[in-house]
Amino acid sequence: MAVREIRLIGDPVLREKCKRIAKSDKGLQKLIDDMIETMSAARGLGLAAPQVGVPIRLFIVQLPEDTEDEPQAGKLFIFYNPEIVKASGEHTPEEGCLSIPGYVANVRRADEVTVKGKDRDGRDHRVKATGLLAQAFQHEIDHLDGILFIDRLNSLDELRTVDPNETEPVAAG
Repeated sequence: MAVREIRLIGDPVLREKCKRIAKSDKGLQKLIDDMIETMSAARGLGLAAPQVGVPIRLFIVQLPEDTEDEPQAGKLFIFYNPEIVKASGEHTPEEGCLSIPGYVANVRRADEVTVKGKDRDGRDHRVKATGLLAQAFQHEIDHLDGILFIDRLNSLDELRTVDPNETEPVAAG
């Protein structure tokens, strides 16, 4: 496993609509392992493949084990070719991004989503998520469509600065 460079805002790969993955192979497995290592090193909640320079439809999410009111906290989710098949409710939680370090904003998201796709082994995978997990899934799927959380703001004036080295992970991918 290797820690890969996280691409920052301004890198064109972050604005690409990512390609679907035809099959799971050794190269994909290596990329997944590297993404897990990279996300952990960056203290993120999620990471999408374009954030490490690979424009394919793959993301990982793992909420910290001590996340309150999150029944799936600590579980690692790996999705490729994901899509949101159901969304309901609305909330406006704080959100950050590893590709836009030092900034957060409140972003309108569905409160509950059902995401389907393939898991690491290529099996069909469907997860119903609420709260922070639903937010992270939506954030990562946006990355696969070339959308950054700042694109969902009415104005960049809504951004707030934070210390990117703070102890609590607030950044999704």
